[in-house]
Amino acid sequence: MTQIRPKFITFDCYGTLTRFRMGELAREIYADRVPADRMDQFVKDFTAYRLDEILGAWKPYVDVIMNAVERVCRKHGLAFVKAEGQRFYDAIPTWGPHPDVPEALKRVAKHYPLVGLSNAANEQIHINVAMYEVPFHAVFTAEEAQSYKPRMRGFEYMMDQLGARPEELLHVSSSFRYDLMTAHDLGIRNKAWVNRGHEPPNPFYGYHEIADIGGLPALLGL
Repeated sequence: MTQIRPKFITFDCYGTLTRFRMGELAREIYADRVPADRMDQFVKDFTAYRLDEILGAWKPYVDVIMNAVERVCRKHGLAFVKAEGQRFYDAIPTWGPHPDVPEALKRVAKHYPLVGLSNAANEQIHINVAMYEVPFHAVFTAEEAQSYKPRMRGFEYMMDQLGARPEELLHVSSSFRYDLMTAHDLGIRNKAWVNRGHEPPNPFYGYHEIADIGGLPALLGL
């Protein structure tokens, strides 16, 4: 396997490191109102609306979630209940990492600075990162950059803060749409796609595929 020697390893957090449970929670909250044969589509639509909500000017992440919940409820003929939207937002800091994350990160952190780049709110992300059980050199958020991924500004903000060039990074993500497409466009050559089943492979964007974070040490020759 080709070994990579980056200056920093940068990570998407939610979905890649944290087990992001939006779909599971949607199935729980709306189990009594969305028929079983429509639930998969409901969850897909909720995912699509969350992406659509972050493509414009920055707004607080709680508004992103609330708007997405309201829109998916409208599409499926359900009443929007603000308290239910708040449940999604409030649940995020309670979600821990995928089981493969802590031990693999501990191995990697002995040799490389770890950096998070997340769409989360400042009040949320540091709680999730603490559950990885390993120190991070830095964690940057969309709130700080005033821009959500997949827009470029967050990546540019991160590189400016680190004083790093694109070729000095290894960016790790389970998502092409949120991370790896943008990383490709910005000239981040070293990319690792964590195949957690969120999206199909897309070889055009040039990446090293790993099944989970447990595959990261080998990619780095550790």
